[in-house]
Amino acid sequence: MNNQVQPIYILPEGTQRTTGRNAQKNNIMAAKLVAETVRTTLGPKGMDKMIVDSMGDVIVTNDGVTILKEIQIEHPAAKMMVEIAKTQEDEVGDGTTTAVVLAGEFLKNAEALIEQDVHPTVIARGYRLAEQKAQEILLKIAENISDKDEVSLKKIAITAMTGKGAENAKDVLAELTVRAVRTVVERNAQGAFVDKENIKLEKKVGGSVDDSELISGIVLDKERVHSGMPQSVKNAKIALVDSAIEIKNTEIDAKIQITDPSQLQAFLDQEERMIKDKVDRIVKSGANVLICQKGIDDVAQHFLAKAGVYAVRRAKKSDMEALARATGAKLVTSLKDLSASDLGHAGMVEDVRVGSEQMTYVRECKNPKAVTILVRGGTEHVVDEVKRAMEDAIGDVSAALASGKVVAGAGASEIELGRELRKYAQGLSGREQLAVNAFADAMDIIPRTLAENAGLDPIDVLTELKAQHDKGNKWAGIDVFTGKSMDAWKRGVLEPLKIKTQAVSSASEVAVMILRIDDVIAGSGSKQAPRMPNPGDMDM
Repeated sequence: MNNQVQPIYILPEGTQRTTGRNAQKNNIMAAKLVAETVRTTLGPKGMDKMIVDSMGDVIVTNDGVTILKEIQIEHPAAKMMVEIAKTQEDEVGDGTTTAVVLAGEFLKNAEALIEQDVHPTVIARGYRLAEQKAQEILLKIAENISDKDEVSLKKIAITAMTGKGAENAKDVLAELTVRAVRTVVERNAQGAFVDKENIKLEKKVGGSVDDSELISGIVLDKERVHSGMPQSVKNAKIALVDSAIEIKNTEIDAKIQITDPSQLQAFLDQEERMIKDKVDRIVKSGANVLICQKGIDDVAQHFLAKAGVYAVRRAKKSDMEALARATGAKLVTSLKDLSASDLGHAGMVEDVRVGSEQMTYVRECKNPKAVTILVRGGTEHVVDEVKRAMEDAIGDVSAALASGKVVAGAGASEIELGRELRKYAQGLSGREQLAVNAFADAMDIIPRTLAENAGLDPIDVLTELKAQHDKGNKWAGIDVFTGKSMDAWKRGVLEPLKIKTQAVSSASEVAVMILRIDDVIAGSGSKQAPRMPNPGDMDM
């Protein structure tokens, strides 16, 4: 009798499976590699990455989320790290590198505990406790800020741009950022609110970064439709029309039988009269600028030019909405309803040549709720990177106004957070204490990275910072230019509280999620089973 047990296959052929310690090690290694990739970009002395895609397009950037979005990441655990960066970008607009580096360090410290046979669920529970406590501590140490405090808001914008491609013109750009955000800020019962969509960033190659400007209104990437139209219109009365100024074709096939040449002429005259009627309605409303979302017929262009109306066609829907907010105009779908009360106002509308393109500037709006920052720079790559830096700065200033709270940067908040968490850990019994301590130690990675990127000795720097914090200097941070500690608050290195709270919460959530995975089953259909990456192997 044959006692041999037949193996039972429950997974399809070609499925790869990693379980237990191996699965955890594999996932943690992948996540740490992602953190390592962006770690060198952190801080004022952070370096940039050049990413060349399969089409040969080049991106040079210092922005964590841009780097992670652009590199093709295969490993599923590594993809989860990219999600942290995306969340941070959506919620705050800055601090993406901080969030990813923190998550990597949480996992690295957890790995050491797993090696000591602390169960992953115990670590997960400890991390959750630590994260809740961290949020309380951050709220306690944060300082208040109001939108009247222009100086501090400018410092926040400068901090966001330090270490990025826009650094050499950071004063000019910070000024533009603060002015833009304060123009579009809205107030409700909960406090201040900034919709970042209301600040349009338009980029143009040419000139230098210092030539960037804030326009109290909107810049359209369009030129006027007819050369006979005025090049600029003062005291513009703007009509926003969302219907074509041309003859509509009938929906059904219609046959028109003409038996006599004079009838043809009458038919053409009638078409022209219909278009003239549409133009007359626009002129009668008092409009001298027409922004149309759809097409404008050649004949209509001629009539508009004769009437001295400046017209633009095929404007984007988002631009139309921004124009409505900036000028106070109402979007009109039917010309029959167009009246003087629907018109918006701007001090000046003009056709300007910027670089090699014609653009329409709608400027000097009285109380614009939407503005444009025109970003300039010497090359395409410079302009792109300045635009990314400006997005970070706008996000930071908006987040600071929304919560009304700020903290100091330069590693000061993280050292203070680690210090308070270690105190909290002493009050815990059981193995969670180990996890809370691991969480607290992970906070040191931010000041450590700032020091390493500046070529300083991280141990000396951290020792000095901790000594300063023990003396009660809660805003002691690193001066990366001298290697000594400084009062980051007095030095003006400010960040919105939201950057820190969001980074800590999303980093710890993902770390906990990755820790709890003990089995990776990769189906045969997936392009590649997650393999164990080698340290230093950047081909993720």
